[in-house]
Amino acid sequence: MNRNRKRVALVAAAVVVLLAGGSCNDINRQSSPVDLIVTNTQILRQIDLNGDIIGSQKCQGNTAVVHILALQLQPPSTNPRLTPIDLNQVKIDRYRVSYNRADGGHLVPAPFVRSTSTLVGINSTAEGTNFALFDANAINLAPFAALKPENGGRDPETGRPIISLDVTLELFGTTLAGERVSGNTRMTLDFCFSCGGCF
Repeated sequence: MNRNRKRVALVAAAVVVLLAGGSCNDINRQSSPVDLIVTNTQILRQIDLNGDIIGSQKCQGNTAVVHILALQLQPPSTNPRLTPIDLNQVKIDRYRVSYNRADGGHLVPAPFVRSTSTLVGINSTAEGTNFALFDANAINLAPFAALKPENGGRDPETGRPIISLDVTLELFGTTLAGERVSGNTRMTLDFCFSCGGCF
């Protein structure tokens, strides 16, 4: 009787292990035939939050050029009426910006999502510069507000006049066949107030 119970327990344990292994494979499986690879060429590293300086040409310029590659992973569709290019082009329709501190602080601006519209051909690249990486209204909110002279001019967490943020830009879209795709890139920006402009 005890042997039978032990056998049943061993068989049940083996089934649980097999099911767990199968579910992990399902989770990790790439469902879209396209991988969206996003990189950037950073133009600005320092952002001066002073209102007078923000109006300057350099601060109004692009922070980075975003490079988007739609790479085909799976064989093309067998639908005779649609070529692989037709099916696997990617339409980017929104992006999300989020932050992590790169200087030891903890307060970060709120993440935000914006709409956009970019079409990327399969196995080809597109470039974008019209991604807002921070909301201008956030200048009056934590953690940026502390950098203003009337608020002390320093981040209370680090004691520094500069706040360094790792900025993550995530792009979301679908192939023309309806498969969801996403990709992200990251850059580090230093935010300060009346610190010599943007560069």
